Amino acid sequence: MEWLEWSDEAFATARKRGAPVLLYLKASWCRWCRELETRVFDDPRVVATLASQFVAVRVDKDRRPDIDARYSRGGWPTIAYLDESGELIARDSFLEADELLARLDLVAGYWADNKERVRRRLTEASDACAAPARARGELSHQILDDVAHSLLETADPVHGGWGAQHKFPHPEGLDYALLRWSQTGDEAMRKLVLRTLRNMQAGEIHDRVEGGFYRYATAADWSGPHHEKVLDSNAQRLYAYLEGYQALGEASFRETAEGILRWMDETLLDHETGAYRGSQDASAAYAHLATREARRAHGAPACDPTIFTNWNALAASSLFKASAVLDRPELAERARGVLEFLFDELYDERVGMHHYWDGTYHLPGMLTDQAHTLRALIDSVQFSGCTRSLERAEHLAEIAARTLASDDGGFWDMRHDPAAHGSLRRRTRSILENSIQAEALLRLSFFTRELRWQALARETLASFASDYKRHGHLVAGYARAVDLYLHPPVHVTIVGPAERDDTRHLRRAALAPYVASRVVQVIDPLVERGRLERLGLPYEGGASRAYVSRGRESYAETSDPLRLPALMTRIERGA
Repeated sequence: MEWLEWSDEAFATARKRGAPVLLYLKASWCRWCRELETRVFDDPRVVATLASQFVAVRVDKDRRPDIDARYSRGGWPTIAYLDESGELIARDSFLEADELLARLDLVAGYWADNKERVRRRLTEASDACAAPARARGELSHQILDDVAHSLLETADPVHGGWGAQHKFPHPEGLDYALLRWSQTGDEAMRKLVLRTLRNMQAGEIHDRVEGGFYRYATAADWSGPHHEKVLDSNAQRLYAYLEGYQALGEASFRETAEGILRWMDETLLDHETGAYRGSQDASAAYAHLATREARRAHGAPACDPTIFTNWNALAASSLFKASAVLDRPELAERARGVLEFLFDELYDERVGMHHYWDGTYHLPGMLTDQAHTLRALIDSVQFSGCTRSLERAEHLAEIAARTLASDDGGFWDMRHDPAAHGSLRRRTRSILENSIQAEALLRLSFFTRELRWQALARETLASFASDYKRHGHLVAGYARAVDLYLHPPVHVTIVGPAERDDTRHLRRAALAPYVASRVVQVIDPLVERGRLERLGLPYEGGASRAYVSRGRESYAETSDPLRLPALMTRIERGA
């Protein structure tokens, strides 16, 4: 079977032949996609029908999330039928060869007999899909309460997590539950986190031989997993187990986090680039082998070598967190190496981050890449004091504001391209990606003291405040960002030479305890005297000193690393 890429040439061919387009959306790690390719698309009858009546286009959903968001049925594989301009006619999931042949005959026959009618219908539907003006709402504590209630109401009361047929942990929900418990003492939230983390690590979804987690389970007790392992979901779960260990002190959570790290480094780390590959294929036979020796003899599933910007930024953020929680400074070095690769190979000063690298860079200007990279850069500043990362973060925020910001508030998912095909002509605003961007902008404003970033974050969050409820517990990340806007974080400003041991000890102490929202910033008086003077913080030499504040109120100062965590915790809980 010969496939075309999504391109101007593919649609020009469709127009020239007067044929519809068959779009096949796949994932590199998807077992059913491989089944479709080897058992269905290789069937000689299917090959002949596609060659004579369709233009066949194949797209990897991870490499083209813009196409996936507009044409997928919500799972993979997706088979979509488009007109010659790229507008959607119909779509299916997995079909056996006979089923697909019947569907192809139906679509091709209907298209041949009704081209003009279909074109008119699709044009009218396309016009009706123009994004309406988004009403801004009020950012209030009611949002926080609503999302917290939804998290508890929809969670599995026995095994934790969320979902019926497909069981996911939703790490952003666990993060918000920990935040609520820390602020309110709500025991139901603490128990939800414990129940989910304990049961997930005890379930079949957890690979206790090599570490890491399979993508999702098909049963409530975390059994029946689909055996692919993907970088983004493991990076997010790593963060969740680190926070669980940090906040709740359960030793098994640390062990599980270390297992994820071990798997990421042994399996996905690309030693040539210092970045992480995208995923490891599913293999039930391999997963069911109970020892490393047996697995080595069998041979490991293949890995997709693609390096994705957003997933690597997620990994970098989790590595920074791990460096503090596990007291392993080399992990922060690795995280910085990941970010250096992203900026060396995937950054453009005009359009920001590109989406993926396979020897060269592709697909510039997607919000998901700008948002996750911006957040990782802020983590780099917080966990390692890298002033260059702060400069990069400001520039990346400027690019996103110039190329992706909507007049109605919030950010579009991609840059405007008037030459795009079909649904790609219509940009969307994802509450999930906008929440990440808004949180990162808020944190950027705390580091830079630039109120324009806070204002942009506020407008972004307000643009979703009238309809967030329709997403239920899936918008825990949105509530997290709203909480950061409504409740300023504990801000620790450490004044002292950055390379001196007492400065490092204060930073390590400030990052060690669980504090739901914090900013830890080092200002080196030897290189940032002007910033120090603008903040009105004294430094006459001597020991480095930490100043603890929240919002516009200063609370305490100390040079004692042993005293600092208690000060921070008391200020957070007493505010």
